[in-house]
Amino acid sequence: MTNLNAVEGLDALTRSLARRTPEQLAALLTRHAEPLARRPAPTELRGLAQALWSYETLHQLVLHLDHPQIQVLAATARISQERAGRDAPGPAAPAPGADYQSLMAHRLSFAHLATEPVEPEDVFAALGAASPGPARTAAEAALHHLYDDGLAAPAEDGTVVVPPRAPQLLAAHDLGPFLADAPRPVPDDTTTPATPAATIPPTTSPHDESRAAAATLAATVDRLLAALATQPAALRKSGGLAVREIKRLAKAAGATEPHTRLLLDLTLAADLIALTRSPSGITALPTGAYDDWLGRPPGARLAPLLAAWSGLWDIPTHTPFGETPTALVRGHDRHAPALRHALLAALDTVPLGAGAPLPPLPFTEPPEPEAGMRTPWKDLLRAADWHRPLAVTHQPMAGERAAHTLHEATCLGLAAHGTLTPLGRALLADPRSLDEPLADLLPPLLEQAHFQADLTAVVPGRPAAALDALLASAADRESEGHAVTWRFTHRSVRRALDAGHRAETLREDLTRASATGTLPQPLGYLLQDAARSHGRMRVLPAACCIRSDDEALVEELAAHRALRDLGLRAIAPTVLVSGRPPAATLDALRAAGYAPALESDTGTTTVERLPAHRAKAPAATRNPHAPLALAHRLLGHPTEPQEAIAAGER
Repeated sequence: MTNLNAVEGLDALTRSLARRTPEQLAALLTRHAEPLARRPAPTELRGLAQALWSYETLHQLVLHLDHPQIQVLAATARISQERAGRDAPGPAAPAPGADYQSLMAHRLSFAHLATEPVEPEDVFAALGAASPGPARTAAEAALHHLYDDGLAAPAEDGTVVVPPRAPQLLAAHDLGPFLADAPRPVPDDTTTPATPAATIPPTTSPHDESRAAAATLAATVDRLLAALATQPAALRKSGGLAVREIKRLAKAAGATEPHTRLLLDLTLAADLIALTRSPSGITALPTGAYDDWLGRPPGARLAPLLAAWSGLWDIPTHTPFGETPTALVRGHDRHAPALRHALLAALDTVPLGAGAPLPPLPFTEPPEPEAGMRTPWKDLLRAADWHRPLAVTHQPMAGERAAHTLHEATCLGLAAHGTLTPLGRALLADPRSLDEPLADLLPPLLEQAHFQADLTAVVPGRPAAALDALLASAADRESEGHAVTWRFTHRSVRRALDAGHRAETLREDLTRASATGTLPQPLGYLLQDAARSHGRMRVLPAACCIRSDDEALVEELAAHRALRDLGLRAIAPTVLVSGRPPAATLDALRAAGYAPALESDTGTTTVERLPAHRAKAPAATRNPHAPLALAHRLLGHPTEPQEAIAAGER
């Protein structure tokens, strides 16, 4: 049989790609969008074939192969290399002490880079799947999957051609015997002794646990982004957030520091925050997409975060020993997405009630079981290995990385009771189609609150953005969970008046937000009293001045012991001069229990507003029609107008 060198192997792949429909080629481009995006866009099918079989792309794609697929690829590559080396032997090995050029010339010789076509029957025989049965069926399905993904190509005579660098890439991995089916992630009591464990049925369902986790996640992300909008976070010169910034944001979000690091990285990956360079350094703050995000229903808010988690090149809650925990650092762990998929796929086969509890953090390797005994943790990792052989136990700190990944999945509502939740199954099937399961999981936002006589307002669920902003401006958030409670006080109402609300419009807005259409009498009295005392004095931006029509109040301020630092002195029966700037004077007066208002030099009241920082909106995402437009162009087919526009945007 004639040898096919690397060029002829690419010819076989190119012919295979040319036989596809535009939709089939677009599906391949979509599946491999991430590794292909690291190279220039191909302008012809030959260029796409070279991109698929380049070492960099191949190195990324094999991580996402399951056990039968990578076994078929490795067996084909091994047989191909053996035959190429036998039919066209390379030069003799260099003598000991040879220079670098001689060593590399031998390493890159034809025998190491050539691809010899292999009969599929020879591959099946090498895997022990020559006879009909489950193994043969699994091997044939794996080979067709390799064809679909462009990791192997059928030659015209029916033989198989694989990338010339596949032998070097897979030779170092011991893949073990060929397994047609994934191992059980839980011990099988009928066949193998298992470690004793208490089988207590869970009191809640995975759906209930997922709903509670999703509700908590939505509230936590909301608070985190609001804190960043008020005060952007400064990054260290060496990159990443400082520990003090993580502590501040964790306190504002009501989350642990590892959970906060996870959410920061997810919001960055989802383009809800961005890193912006300023004169004082690099800061992290919300983008313009955050404002649109606030107007979405709860499920639509969480969908981009969960999709970002599935493809994140990092395990944010995991910090290797000796390193400082940080966030907002571009991840370089290309094995993390495959590890997540493997663990979720393994959990997907665990029946309810049979799942094992997660190992606690910080993770410690469980003791080795006695001979003939199995542990649920080892069984889970063994099952995950089948789904992604190169991404789980083949990597350093395998158990530690897997434990942190599963804890992240639990916090995100994807796993509970040692198995997948319905939301986790939806993410495993397609990370881009989460809107429907999330809409079923989270109830719609509430537009009204229940105002009570004890000066509290209760929202029995998640408040809409407008209701949340209204209540937050005039009341203090007191508690949250299944219901959110705010409490009205003189100070909180004065805060709303300071921010520009008028007493009459504030009452009208709260009445419209009331579920009963009325406000309790105590709240009405509170609004009336706060409005009566608000603005009885004015702070002028001179150096500065305080004025009030109440002469007795002016005398009281001048004699107040807590205001001595302001250096107040009367220049008229209704005017005091302060030695401190307007902002400091306002803070001192309010700390002493008064309710001043800021006045401009024209005599009009100045509205004090909290800063709302935004970063420049990120670049537009890739047009979903771009892969199909590129497929038409590569195949030489005419494109529709919409596809032509997408091709121009690529």
